[in-house]
Amino acid sequence: MRVQKSRRGSIMLVLASSFTSFARAFTVVQKQQQRAFAFRSSATTLFDEASSEVKFWSTDAVRTTFREYFEKDNGHSFVPSSACAPLNDPTLLFTNAGMNQFKPIFLGTVDPNSPMNALERAVNSQKCIRAGGKHNDLEDVGKDTYHHTFFEMLGTWSFGDYFKEEAIDMAWELLTKVYKLEPDRLYATYFEGDEGLGLEPDLEAKEFWLKYLPENRVIASNAKDNFWEMGDQGPCGPCTEIHYDRIGGRDASSIVNQDDPNVLEIWNIVFIQFNR
Repeated sequence: MRVQKSRRGSIMLVLASSFTSFARAFTVVQKQQQRAFAFRSSATTLFDEASSEVKFWSTDAVRTTFREYFEKDNGHSFVPSSACAPLNDPTLLFTNAGMNQFKPIFLGTVDPNSPMNALERAVNSQKCIRAGGKHNDLEDVGKDTYHHTFFEMLGTWSFGDYFKEEAIDMAWELLTKVYKLEPDRLYATYFEGDEGLGLEPDLEAKEFWLKYLPENRVIASNAKDNFWEMGDQGPCGPCTEIHYDRIGGRDASSIVNQDDPNVLEIWNIVFIQFNR
């Protein structure tokens, strides 16, 4: 297996589910970026320490807040959801991720005269079906509270614009300042490297996280959990995930990425720096 530096980069961030349990992935590439945020439940509640009140979050409020943060506050263009059954991609039976409609940009095949070619920052809300293929959640449905075959994924992308530090900064601000998740319940993972692939640890991402988190909550993780790929060939790269401890008031670093239902991945930032 040979992994080469990519000329393009992208960030795909995926937050899956609502506040009670985020899960899915966030990806980053050198010149392209996407973040996705998928949520399952119709509503959730969150305690606002500043006002000592419990705030009710409907699905519409979660979606609107996400879109406005990136569109109005951070200069992203809104891109509507594409069809659940891809119209121009024979490799997919169903749309299974927010990045599907942007594949031509990742692969360098985008029509230079199309509106997509002019995108620099994008935010989208994509309806996804995961009932087969590489990203198949069907066997996990019913075994936990956070896998679904049909869900909505909110995402943001940067094509030829910002990269690792800015993506981490915006993820942290949205979670802690806008949605007001408690910072002491958050953990981050980063790619520990892989000798077999000839890849070094992503110490750059680690250093950016240390601006916000103590070192014991910034955790090295292997390629299974912290290396993103579209398939056996094509764009790929290391990722950094954000995990949320639903219990709090403890050190949960030892059970991050251990399938504990109370310590959930809520955001995954993948830095697609390579092409295989």
